[in-house]
Amino acid sequence: MKKVLLVILAVVLIIGGSLTGIYNGLVSANENINGKWSQVENQLQRRSDLIPNLVNTVKGYASHESKVFTDIANARAKLAGARTVADAAAANNELDGALSRLLAIAESYPQLKANTNFQQLQDELAGTENRIAVARRDYNESVQAFNTKIKSFPTNLIAGMFGFSAHDYFKADEKAKAVPQVKF
Repeated sequence: MKKVLLVILAVVLIIGGSLTGIYNGLVSANENINGKWSQVENQLQRRSDLIPNLVNTVKGYASHESKVFTDIANARAKLAGARTVADAAAANNELDGALSRLLAIAESYPQLKANTNFQQLQDELAGTENRIAVARRDYNESVQAFNTKIKSFPTNLIAGMFGFSAHDYFKADEKAKAVPQVKF
C-alpha cells in the first residue's frame, strides 16, 4: 500500500512538473514574441523620428512636391496609430512607398544629393531600414517558434487549456512586392 502511494505520488509529481515546465516554456516564448515586437516598434519609431528631418531637408530644395510630403505625413500618422501587427505592416508598407518617392525626388536635385546633412540623414534612414528588417525577421522567427510549440503534442493540450493562441506574422502587403513606380 505504501509503495503504491509512493508510485502514485511520483507519477503526480512527474506529471505536475512536466505541466509546469510546458506552461513556463509557453509563457517564456510568448514574452519573447512581445519583446521582439517591441524591438520592431522601437525601430519603426526611430525611422518615424528621422523622417521629419529628412522631409524638411528635401522640402528646402523641392518645395513644389507637396503631395509626397503629405503622403509621408499621413503614412507616418497611420503607423503611429497602428494597434495590430497587420495594421503596422500595412502602414509600414505605405510609408515605404512614400519614402521611396521622396528619395526619388531627392535624386532630381544634384545640390541636395551633395548636401552633407541630407547624406547623413539618408545614411541614418538606410541604417534604420536595415534595423527594421532585422527586427521583423527576429520577430517572425520567434512567432514561428511559438506557433510551432503550441501546435506540437503534448504542448498543444496545455496551450489550449491556458488560452495560448497563435501570433500573427509581420507580413508585407501584396502591393509591397511590386516595384514602386515613381512618376512626375
